Amino acid sequence: MDIQLKRGLLDVCVLTAIKNEDSYGYKIIKDVKPYVEMSESTLYTILKRLEMAKMLTVRTEEYDGRLRKYYHITRAGLGRIEDFKEEWSEVMSIYQFVMQEERKQ
Repeated sequence: MDIQLKRGLLDVCVLTAIKNEDSYGYKIIKDVKPYVEMSESTLYTILKRLEMAKMLTVRTEEYDGRLRKYYHITRAGLGRIEDFKEEWSEVMSIYQFVMQEERKQ
């Protein structure tokens, strides 16, 4: 899969995982695992990129004597999910065209 396309898909997966409630790294990985395999290093790279793009904010809280970072989606992050939904219909149209052409051969 094209790396830029995959990057965009993973970004939206992470944003969707925190859409309804703030979350932390391990839980995000667990929530997206049924849909896509993601390593911790990949996740933290994505989280940093989304934070820099102001699509999420981060707060630190103590949990069981350790500090844990919680991620919160922003309006920009919610907007990115909505943009993705609109873009996806175009991607699906392209996919259907490609598959139709393969059936003709």
